[in-house]
Amino acid sequence: MRTWQVERRKRTRHLIELGGLVVKAGIVDLTGDDRTMILGALVWIADKLRGHQREKARALWAAKGKQVFDMDPAAHIRADR
Repeated sequence: MRTWQVERRKRTRHLIELGGLVVKAGIVDLTGDDRTMILGALVWIADKLRGHQREKARALWAAKGKQVFDMDPAAHIRADR
């Protein structure tokens, strides 16, 4: 397999895993799969991470994410990212 094919598969897997997090968080159901709203929420998160309370937000969100992963040990497969 060519290098570009391996890299493309890695990227595809990564994107699928990130999409799975959106579903796992319940965002798809809560927004009615409204992609404009989901993107807006993600942009809001990015803005928070650029702001002066970046570390506070990171700590809060990391703790909440760990709590959710701990409730479903099977989801821990790629939780190290």
